[in-house]
Amino acid sequence: MIDPLSYLEFMYLIKNAKGVITDSGGITEEATVLHIPCLTLRNSTERPETVTIGTNELIGNDLDKLSAFLKKIIDNKWKKGEVPQLWDGHTSERIVNSLLSIYAK
Repeated sequence: MIDPLSYLEFMYLIKNAKGVITDSGGITEEATVLHIPCLTLRNSTERPETVTIGTNELIGNDLDKLSAFLKKIIDNKWKKGEVPQLWDGHTSERIVNSLLSIYAK
C-alpha cells in the first residue's frame, strides 16, 4: 500500500508540475492559484472561474481534446490564467472583520 501524501507534499507536487490532470473539483483551485495548467476529466465544475479566469479546462471523457490540451501544455502554449479577485489569501481576515463589525453594533 502507498502512503497518502500530506497536503503540503501534495501542494509541492502541484507547484512543481508542468500540468495536472484530475477528476477532482478542488485541485482545480490549487492549480489556478499556483498558475499550473489543469485538465479536468469532467463535464462541469463547482468552480467555473477556474475555467473562465484560471488555468483549468474541462475535458470530460474526450480523448482527442485531452491530447490537444496536453500538447498545448508540453509546448508551453497554455493560457496565462489569473487568480480570481478574492482568492488572495485574506479570506479569514475579511471574515473576522465582518464578524467584528456585527459584534460592534
